[in-house]
Amino acid sequence: MSRAAFAGTGFYVPDRVVTNGDLARLMDTSDDWIVERTGIRERRWVPEGMSGAEMARRASEMALRSAGMSAGDLDAIILATLSPDHFFPGTGVFLQRELGLEGIPALDVRAQCSGFVYGLSVADAWIRAGQYRTVLLVGVEIQSTGLDVSTRGRDMAVLFGDGAGAAVLTASDEAYRGVLSTHLHADGRFAEVLWGEFSSSKHHPRITPEIMTAGRHYPSMEGREVFKHAVSRMPEVVEEALHANGLTPDDISLLIPHQANLRITEMVRRRLGLPEDRVVNNIDRYGNTTAATIPIALSEAVHEGRLHRGDLVCMVAFGSGFTWGSALLRW
Repeated sequence: MSRAAFAGTGFYVPDRVVTNGDLARLMDTSDDWIVERTGIRERRWVPEGMSGAEMARRASEMALRSAGMSAGDLDAIILATLSPDHFFPGTGVFLQRELGLEGIPALDVRAQCSGFVYGLSVADAWIRAGQYRTVLLVGVEIQSTGLDVSTRGRDMAVLFGDGAGAAVLTASDEAYRGVLSTHLHADGRFAEVLWGEFSSSKHHPRITPEIMTAGRHYPSMEGREVFKHAVSRMPEVVEEALHANGLTPDDISLLIPHQANLRITEMVRRRLGLPEDRVVNNIDRYGNTTAATIPIALSEAVHEGRLHRGDLVCMVAFGSGFTWGSALLRW
């Protein structure tokens, strides 16, 4: 049976660098405060007018070059984001247009920080079923335009960055290459712990001046509750993937976790007993780019020569929903 294998990867982040010092001039915070709590030193924010579809196209073009393919070789597009360019249609069709394509399906995935892993599960299922042979999988976010960049909103504003990561997935019949398994979970009991409440189709009108004055159109989070669940669920779902394939943490060549908070990643690493050089961290440079963190980190690892044929790679994410998941693959 064929399964999905990574043929090429790419990423794009905006040129605009926003340091902790820059934020300290806008709100009551400091570089030391942000680094100690998050591990973030800087992040990238889009310039005025740049769209998620444009960033996704740039990342996709890099992935296609890496794979030695052109856009015309694609059979389908899956795009993960929690910050679509428009309420509808999904950003996937705008990416399709940016790539000069028409006719092939474009599916948007709304699983927030877990979006790339969820999307990978869909792409792998399509490929295993023989429905498509070459799928473009993208994670892209523009968070900066939706943040409360003031002292009131600092707990969220210091965390997030903008960017896009992409992967070209192809059908592989090689016994020791490709996605071994994916493991997805959700628990809606905690949906309001980390969410964007407004604008909302549940309410009429969907947003009001009163809602905006109260700041309820900005994302909100109960940080301690998220932290508690993340440091439990992430190693748990990695162990689930390893157990399903008869493997142990010692077999992992590289762990690519969602870049939410350096303290979370460090606790996950220690619980799995992995050395630092087998875990990817780039949150210090990009912040949390939600659905884009894993493909950006993956692409950087590939282009830095950290992955070799046959390596065992594990991706793991946790985020709003709560949703979480893992993917285990042979490079």
